[in-house]
Amino acid sequence: MTFQMKLLAPPIVAIIVALLPVPAGLPPHAWYFFAIFLGVVVGLIFEPLPGAVIGLIGVAVAALLAPWVLFSPEQLAETGFSSSGRAFSWAVSGFTNSIVWLIFGAFMFALGYEKTGLGRRIALWLVKTMGRRTLTLGYAVMLADVALAPFTPSNTARSAGTIYPVVRNLPDLYDSHPSDESRKRIGTFLMWTAIASTCVTSSLFLTALAPNLLAVALTETATGIRIGWGEWFIAVAPVGILLLLVTPLLCYWLCPPEVKSGSAIPDWAAAELTKLGGLTRNEIILLCLVVTALALWIFASEMISSALVGILVICTMLILSILKWDDILANKAAWNTFVWFATLVALAGGLNQVGFVEWFGLLVGGRISHFDPMMAMITLAVIFYLLHYFFASVTAHTTALLPVMLAAASGIPGIDMHMFVLMLLPTLGIMGILTPYATGPSPVYYGSGYIPGPLYWRLGAIFGLVFLLAWLAIGVPWLALIA
Repeated sequence: MTFQMKLLAPPIVAIIVALLPVPAGLPPHAWYFFAIFLGVVVGLIFEPLPGAVIGLIGVAVAALLAPWVLFSPEQLAETGFSSSGRAFSWAVSGFTNSIVWLIFGAFMFALGYEKTGLGRRIALWLVKTMGRRTLTLGYAVMLADVALAPFTPSNTARSAGTIYPVVRNLPDLYDSHPSDESRKRIGTFLMWTAIASTCVTSSLFLTALAPNLLAVALTETATGIRIGWGEWFIAVAPVGILLLLVTPLLCYWLCPPEVKSGSAIPDWAAAELTKLGGLTRNEIILLCLVVTALALWIFASEMISSALVGILVICTMLILSILKWDDILANKAAWNTFVWFATLVALAGGLNQVGFVEWFGLLVGGRISHFDPMMAMITLAVIFYLLHYFFASVTAHTTALLPVMLAAASGIPGIDMHMFVLMLLPTLGIMGILTPYATGPSPVYYGSGYIPGPLYWRLGAIFGLVFLLAWLAIGVPWLALIA
């Protein structure tokens, strides 16, 4: 599809939907708002412009057309009602959302890892310590991701930006090269272990994947249910920890390396660590901040907002010169994500505000109201997971499908919405294993040349099924126990 077609697709879709007959029981302004929202989703899928720009355009258009798309005739007729003022307040509402600020704060943690070199040091130390056997080297790669995941909401920055550069240096030490049969010596195993591990950690920690935080914000907007860091971890831990323990072993079995052991890799890592020298002042301070933030997220969420913890850490890093203000200003990924998710939160909140979510929930709920509540939840979760084959972005997947799934579940009598939310949202990380385009780091590992296309699709289907079955067989009973 050409750039011009990608650019025209969102407004064309929005106009076509708006011109269709308004469904029975839905106010016209709600239907027109949905048309704009659908146009934004199409834009996020095709990406003719950056996601943040698409979200900003969607919010601006909806606010500009507020008398026709955002407010009902009854609201407009109220004495003293200012549609322009209310529209602007709605348009910027996402920028005051605490989850959006938590995402921004977590990006600054990741920047701290990068600037101090702590992330690379952790990865190299694990490779040096566990790298003499190929299987334990796989576990070292996994543990490096685990160490960074709670404070790196971009799995692209974590895995593709920090883990991959270290892992990419390892196969050459054993003459394992991309795009030929030598990749089987060790390269394929290491690359697949890295991408599979980051998908699991992306589900295990709320702050390990930005769409997790977006999903929590959208859920709170649509249902009023708020999920905290500790609650998320407790809900996912039994499955997530088990998958982390078995993932390197599964990789070892399903893409077995020809090299089983050797000293070249730990020797290389030791040499790299020697170049880094001892722990620096900034690394020690960052470690203390990381531990403190994690403790506050888990144990003090009732006393201090998670987002405020992130802001306080940013202030501390600036005061102690771990980061400079110019570093924060130059962090394009953080600001891009901040604007992107703030606009998406506002748009999703608009769907709820105009009554579309309630209408859709009643419509779908009426069609499947005969389902057993547990079976309905599992069915919706499986559909949500498998539909990711059609998305090249977890963010686009979340924006397009999460409101629909929440609305459908809310219309089914007997469903425990709190349990359903905990069942649905953590699948966003593990679904990233399905395809070479399923999540941010996927194209990087696929493009390395160590995982050929047919092999990537086959392993993606196998691991995707294993992850899903583990979630349903262990995670669902666990959620039923703790909900």
